[in-house]
Amino acid sequence: MKIVPLHLPSKYLDGLDTLIERDIYPNRSEAIRMAIRDMLKNETRKFAKQPST
Repeated sequence: MKIVPLHLPSKYLDGLDTLIERDIYPNRSEAIRMAIRDMLKNETRKFAKQPST
C-alpha cells in the first residue's frame, strides 16, 4: 500500500470520527479506503453501461 497525503475539511473528519466511534469502521484510513472503493465501483459501472462509439 502507498501513502497518500489528504486534506479534508473538519466537517468530513468529524463525520469519519463519528462512524469510528459507532464501530462502523475501525479507523479513518479504512473508512476512506472503503469510500474510494465504493466510488470506483459505481463510476466504473457507469462506463460499462455506456455504449461505445
